[in-house]
Amino acid sequence: MTIESPTLTDSEIRDLSARIDRPIVLVGMMGVGKSTIGRKLAQLLALPFADADEEIEQAAQMSVSEIFEQFGEDYFRDGERRVIQRLMEGGPSVIATGGGAFVQDDTRELILDQGIAIWLDCDVETLVDRVSRKDTRPLLRGGDPVEIVTRIKAERENSYAAAPIKVISDSGPHGEAVNRILQALQQWQ
Repeated sequence: MTIESPTLTDSEIRDLSARIDRPIVLVGMMGVGKSTIGRKLAQLLALPFADADEEIEQAAQMSVSEIFEQFGEDYFRDGERRVIQRLMEGGPSVIATGGGAFVQDDTRELILDQGIAIWLDCDVETLVDRVSRKDTRPLLRGGDPVEIVTRIKAERENSYAAAPIKVISDSGPHGEAVNRILQALQQWQ
């Protein structure tokens, strides 16, 4: 389901929050706003927030880039799955995943089975603008960001489409995407 922008009242948000019985898991491309939107969503719903990449970095005492460089993507994805599994066991919350997490079969199955997966989607131009602001994305190193983002987005869209809820995160304020998520959850629940 793809939802556009109506807002819920405070009372409707409280009612919605009371009905959430498992983690809300934000999936989608790097730069789509999962962490920023997730924090705002968690605050509105009065739920804990976790950023899977930050949790991985804390557990490994290394940055995501350093893990990729020293151990490779397969090692990173295995650790990512274990961290997401631990976060999923914590009950209702909002979890922002890394861009590649939902593409991994085991991680996607875990999220679909135990959480409410929400695919945040965005156009390539906005994604490139956002990810070009900092040099912490290991998959973007050594190439043209537009080509890389376009290719990765095309490769991952079928996996992201498995999420039961799809919300657009455009170049507007992140609060608009949060409102779209709240409306989608209201209709989905």
